[in-house]
Amino acid sequence: MNERGPGGGGRGRHGRGRPRVQRRIRDGAAFRCFGPLCGRSEDVVFLLPEEVEALRLADLLGLEQEAAARALGVSRKTLWRDLHEARRKVADALVHGKMIQIVGCGRERGEDCPEDEGAPAP
Repeated sequence: MNERGPGGGGRGRHGRGRPRVQRRIRDGAAFRCFGPLCGRSEDVVFLLPEEVEALRLADLLGLEQEAAARALGVSRKTLWRDLHEARRKVADALVHGKMIQIVGCGRERGEDCPEDEGAPAP
């Protein structure tokens, strides 16, 4: 009923509910893909940039949730939701040996992109 195809103007991640609040996210890290060294996993876990920023603020910098939410420009509940989802995804990848890819990778293939390993040369 409420679902729309690609480019159909759907709201949010799942096409329902309120649109996502714009977050203030610091420029991303150079590396956007991570994976197990032992074997090559076909399964990939996708982290959103706002989830990575929530992890950085709360877990790496040790900010309280109130301060981290303020830095992102969202409510505490929204920060908690992003943080909870990011931690769940990272745990899933670590426990099950999945690759982690941060959505919106700025690297072009051929620029030392890990996806190029084992791929035929262009």
